[in-house]
Amino acid sequence: AKPAEAKPAEAKPAEAKPAEAKKVEPQEPGKETLEQPKDRVGTRTGCRRYWWEFKDSNKEFWGMGHAEVKILSLGCLIGTAMLFYFLPVHPVLLLVNKMEIAIFTSFIILYTFAINRYIPFILWPISDLLNDLFAIIFLGGAVAYGYISRKSLPQPYLIGLILMGVAAFFALIDMSIQTKHFKGKRARRMRVLVPPPPREPEQENEAGQAPPAPAAGAAPDPGMKK
Repeated sequence: AKPAEAKPAEAKPAEAKPAEAKKVEPQEPGKETLEQPKDRVGTRTGCRRYWWEFKDSNKEFWGMGHAEVKILSLGCLIGTAMLFYFLPVHPVLLLVNKMEIAIFTSFIILYTFAINRYIPFILWPISDLLNDLFAIIFLGGAVAYGYISRKSLPQPYLIGLILMGVAAFFALIDMSIQTKHFKGKRARRMRVLVPPPPREPEQENEAGQAPPAPAAGAAPDPGMKK
């Protein structure tokens, strides 16, 4: 008897390995997926918005020269107040000097801490421009009045008047810088001047569809006015 021949083993099809599931990293609840623009606020809220407004306001305030000019004007006015403290001076000069010190200080605080960005109903470029204009008028008038009203001019008194005149000159420089800045202002800085969106010409009915047109040759509606 012949020995049984061994049959070749049939190749088994390779089993498909199950696809490995990709691991999805859980996203943090406070993390935003969209990148925020650098040139505008975007959708920032809370502390992130204030931090962006703070940096942008200081960049604009110090980069264009407003801060330096206002600080120099404030320094001159403070020096005048210190010189007038030891001399008999007319109350009008003291009033103008202290008033301008308070106004310049308030503008420096507003722009440094970005408080003006949260008060959009005031046009701050125009307010700053008018402040510089009135500062020039008041300080120039105070210098002229202080020079004419006294016959003798002691040295501290004269130096105080000169410092007031220098402060008025710095206000003039700030006014010229402010006009250049005002020309380049974007519409977002003056949201009050943006016109409202146009109204829709025709309003749809309550169902959301326009009323059907009457068929040709149909009898007119008796309730319709002629």
